[in-house]
Amino acid sequence: MPRFANDLPTGVIPAVLLPFHDDLSIDEASFRAHLRDVASVEGLSAITLNAHSTEVASCNADEQRRVMEIGADTVGDRLPIVHGIWADGSLEAAAIARRATSGGASALLVFPPAPFTLGQTAEMALTHFRRIADASDLPLIVFQYPRATGQGYPLETLHRLADEIPTLRAIKDWTPIVQQHEETVRALQGRSHPVSVLSTNSAWLLSSLVLGCNGLLSGSGSVIADLQAQLFRAVQANDLVEARRLNDRIHPLARVFYADPFVDMHNRMKEALVLLGKLPRAVVRPPLVKLSAAEIAQIRKALVEAELLSGTREGRAA
Repeated sequence: MPRFANDLPTGVIPAVLLPFHDDLSIDEASFRAHLRDVASVEGLSAITLNAHSTEVASCNADEQRRVMEIGADTVGDRLPIVHGIWADGSLEAAAIARRATSGGASALLVFPPAPFTLGQTAEMALTHFRRIADASDLPLIVFQYPRATGQGYPLETLHRLADEIPTLRAIKDWTPIVQQHEETVRALQGRSHPVSVLSTNSAWLLSSLVLGCNGLLSGSGSVIADLQAQLFRAVQANDLVEARRLNDRIHPLARVFYADPFVDMHNRMKEALVLLGKLPRAVVRPPLVKLSAAEIAQIRKALVEAELLSGTREGRAA
């Protein structure tokens, strides 16, 4: 399987969606088509499976294993695969890490345990990551939640993790406060052994990338991977005019994807792919529910504004 250069995750990494049949079983044929479509985009560094975008919280262990198998079989010869670790306990997190490693993953995206909403210490975070690192030698990506949730790690904890867990190589930074986000980018990428900061602030992606992130890991890449790759290249080239032009196309979709309630973001992305003719249906697992016709109409309007769909019916590639 492909690996990241120097095991340092960087660049544009879409998190793909997981299509379901009407009976809520995984639609494997549509999933393979979606994987091939996203992986065909020029300029990607990897793809992510078993994360928020694939509704990992609603998938059991066997389903997560099958998602990894399909991903490895379909695109694993072309792109590294980042596998999410969604678990509230460290023992289960380590078991997922072992399964993902044997299944061909190239890096592990570690979600924070839900109990941390009630409080955490640096020792708790270190214990959790040590269990995972002992189970796999793959590079680890910390999913940094907003600190206000309780699941976000203070900067001092992130430094300790980087000091004491050698395989910790990146963070997916969901810090919504600009000053904290910039502080994180400067601190972690300025270390003697840098830790990549991957933006997941897709509602304000241009601003986030300009602060110096080494890449992005985003569910909206399931729909606009090409626009994201072009935007990242423009920012890296210091071409602000081109970056603003691309951001003007992305903005309408960011506005509708990340509206309230925020939890529906990937539900909306599925509807966008249906409108683009890339998915046969937009089925989500409960407790998520089908979007209203009015909201789907707003998504259609945003796709037209983003120049991905004509005002009639036909869409085009980004």
